[in-house]
Amino acid sequence: MIVAVWQVQSGLKMDHLISDSATIELYAWLEQDAQLPGWDVLLDNPFAQALPEDRFSTVQNYFAEYHLEYFRQRLFRQFPSRLHALLLFATRVDAEAFRVKHPRRAFGKILVRARSRGRYLCSFHDSSWLDYLRLPHSLSLAMLDEVANHYWNGVLVEEAGLSFLDQRWHDPPVIEALFQGTLEPVVTYPQSGWLPGFP
Repeated sequence: MIVAVWQVQSGLKMDHLISDSATIELYAWLEQDAQLPGWDVLLDNPFAQALPEDRFSTVQNYFAEYHLEYFRQRLFRQFPSRLHALLLFATRVDAEAFRVKHPRRAFGKILVRARSRGRYLCSFHDSSWLDYLRLPHSLSLAMLDEVANHYWNGVLVEEAGLSFLDQRWHDPPVIEALFQGTLEPVVTYPQSGWLPGFP
């Protein structure tokens, strides 16, 4: 039996940390010949390497990851570390939403579905917080802590009432999964463009 792992319901506090052995399915954008399990946040996640014309974004990415990890170690130790967990998407819809927001990061990759096997630890967070941290602005330490607190508490960006350049800033949620455990690929066969019954 596969359990549903995340439902977005505005205004309701949801449990977004799961330690279980019930099977869950997660998604990742991977190169054609890449192996599961998915992105390592510092090596091959979609933001780890800068696009050729944008080296500054790499610095922003490492700074964002550093602060989230620093905050986790202080107040959210029960959650998987972004630096050591596998980074995937909670649903196919989230993976597709990521591709719409960051088409160059998913370009040329295929969407892979994976299923957990055995015991695991998994938490779910709105990856739009990372997009906010990567905006070209200077955030105070208090604001960085506020963002990190929202991220680890499972708050959605669109519910937080943030601003950027004196304008309300909101982004639709893209729920990522931080997974520690064993994953196996769900084998699917390429779909034909033909009607059923035709080769």
